[in-house]
Amino acid sequence: MFYLIAVTVLWAFSFSLIGEFLAGSVDSYFAVLTRIVLATLVFLPFLKPALLNPKQKAVLASLGAVQLGLMYIFFYHAFLYLTVPEVLLFTIFTPLYVAILNDALFKRFTPFYLLCALIATAGAAIIRFDGVTDNYWFGFAIVQGANLSFALGQVGYKKLTSTFEGQISYHNVFAWFYLGALVVALPAFFLFGNTSQLPQNTEQWGVLLWLGIVASGLGYYFWNQGALKVSGGTLAIMNNALIPAGLVVNLLLWQKDTDFSRLFFGGAIIAIALWMSHQYTKKLKQI
Repeated sequence: MFYLIAVTVLWAFSFSLIGEFLAGSVDSYFAVLTRIVLATLVFLPFLKPALLNPKQKAVLASLGAVQLGLMYIFFYHAFLYLTVPEVLLFTIFTPLYVAILNDALFKRFTPFYLLCALIATAGAAIIRFDGVTDNYWFGFAIVQGANLSFALGQVGYKKLTSTFEGQISYHNVFAWFYLGALVVALPAFFLFGNTSQLPQNTEQWGVLLWLGIVASGLGYYFWNQGALKVSGGTLAIMNNALIPAGLVVNLLLWQKDTDFSRLFFGGAIIAIALWMSHQYTKKLKQI
């Protein structure tokens, strides 16, 4: 749980940094490629190929291609059509995708976790639903592509690690995740990237370094490790904890207008959903 909370705080800064420094100025495909290359370089020195069989390597790389490669491409494009608060708003459905996909991959149905995810989604909607721009539907569709990619990667990683035999140091295999993302990001940049929109100043390069090494390199590793330690319901709800966190950061850094009463009320609903999921998981362990 600590990993998920820590990464939530870390990622809360990413929304604002992308929206303020990169969106519309730096080519999105280049930004995605840079983040993934830097993240790969963080874990490549630790890679021990012999720890996984060929199928496990392929699955882990595929998860990286989806959760990181495709998700980032969707995510960065969303900022071209939506404001930072709108992107945050449209991520509210991620917990539902996580809850549904988790049950599907593990061949079970846990309606209580789905209920908790719905409650968390309602809380997030209360925080951010205050009108949208003309690009609503297109932006919405792009963010849902990102949400589905992110959700599938999380639950797929939980499923994959359940097939590992013996004790495996996850940092010795996680480079496969980033290498898979690189397979998507590299050709995407060469096919669709705009070389006239490369970073133009030290601020933009600095943001990319932070996002690549810290937010992507360390963030995705520790988020996925945290996903292994909690129930599917708790994981689903934590996906929406980023919304109040992101709005608080957006307010503190850029003094954006925020309705504090709605932020508090919606955040409280998300916290209640998290508590319900945690209590239900504890009860199951006692049975």
